[in-house]
Amino acid sequence: MSTETVGFQQSTLLQRFSFLCTTLVQRYLPDPFLFAAILTFVVFLIAMPVTQQSPMQMVDAFAGGFWNLLTFAMQMAMVVVTGHAMASAPVFKRSLAYLAMTAKTPGHAIFIVTLVSAIACWINWGFGLVVGAIFARELAAKVKGVDYRLLIASAYTGFLFWHAGLSGSIPLALASGSNLEVVTAGAVTQAISTNETLFSASNLLILAVMLLVIPLLNKAMHPSQAGEVVTIDPALLQEPPTSQPSHPLTPAEKLEHSPWVNRLLALLGFSYIISYFVEHGFALNLNIVNFIFLFTAILLHDSPKQLIAAVAEGTKNTAGILLQFPFYAGIMGMMVAKGPEGISLAGAVSDWFVSISTPGSFPLFTFLSAGIVNFFVPSGGGQWAVQAPIMMPAGEALGVPAAKTAMAIAWGDAWTNMIQPFWALPALSIAGLNAKDIMGYCLVALLASGLIIGLGLVLF
Repeated sequence: MSTETVGFQQSTLLQRFSFLCTTLVQRYLPDPFLFAAILTFVVFLIAMPVTQQSPMQMVDAFAGGFWNLLTFAMQMAMVVVTGHAMASAPVFKRSLAYLAMTAKTPGHAIFIVTLVSAIACWINWGFGLVVGAIFARELAAKVKGVDYRLLIASAYTGFLFWHAGLSGSIPLALASGSNLEVVTAGAVTQAISTNETLFSASNLLILAVMLLVIPLLNKAMHPSQAGEVVTIDPALLQEPPTSQPSHPLTPAEKLEHSPWVNRLLALLGFSYIISYFVEHGFALNLNIVNFIFLFTAILLHDSPKQLIAAVAEGTKNTAGILLQFPFYAGIMGMMVAKGPEGISLAGAVSDWFVSISTPGSFPLFTFLSAGIVNFFVPSGGGQWAVQAPIMMPAGEALGVPAAKTAMAIAWGDAWTNMIQPFWALPALSIAGLNAKDIMGYCLVALLASGLIIGLGLVLF
């Protein structure tokens, strides 16, 4: 990447603040793996006195949870690989290129990628993470003078919207009614409709304000000072060309280059996809999203050989996921490990916020506690399992509706993802960047979104 002059006008206060955040993050934020390692040490040292457990007990909790995210890690790796394979197909690349041509200026590119990513994440978070990052790459190749770091950061800010959307694990768990009485320690005994959570007036209002403010905020952060814009050579974003054999093809090589193998496989896959939507409606999960990505890639690539090359290229980007996710699983194991008094570190954090709450402030403190817990338990399902038994009964005792308490947890879970590299890894892998390249901009989005969500939870 290189710096390039894009204007000489005076920087705005927001641009100077975002530049300061970016500079500080670039200097002091460690590599995502070191971030996970530091969190491991911090949780290990804090959890012992809080939960009254010995060092060896914490070691056992760490090791006991270490492999608990294996299935999820594989799913996330497949998100990166299948998303990359789909995006590298000639037809898909042409479609994204056409859409990217609608952006005429760097500011417009930042605005549109934020909006597209937010809507995609609201529909399904896995879909949104991949599509946002892929679209950002295409915009970087088409729009001259756009800051590549801010472009990828803007795509990632769409992830703020996921837990208030159609794939939000907490509102969907409430709507399913499954095991709610046990999970919420008796506070919720029957299903709560999404009309009271995702489609409640307060949630829709927060979403509307966020959908207006965050794209404009990201656009306003684009540097205007000479030398502050970091661009990327479009040639670096191009996929390596698929080589064609110069000799007569053997029977095996003819199969490898035959489009019919891909077409027949796609027919098989899309037969299931259609039947799935007929039977389940628009109920997306990671498995069906990856299934759609994979068989769309198979359909759009011209041959098995081309598909294999695209998958091999995408696989190079999964190293961070494979290395770091087990450590976060170990951190989660220590966070939820209970000592002799039945107290866990995650539970102690939630209990403290409950102790200082009133009926009016409880949703706000629930949101803030969820944001803190999310640093160490970066999983919507894990967050619900940790906080539901504490926050839901407390909310009931204070007279706060269960749906509002649940959505406060959901928003808190999504909020601090802006400065937690765990979820950024797939987008960063696709973009070829490091967490420190985007987290300065994400910090600004964190502050703005926290103000909007917090006020929304208190006022409505």
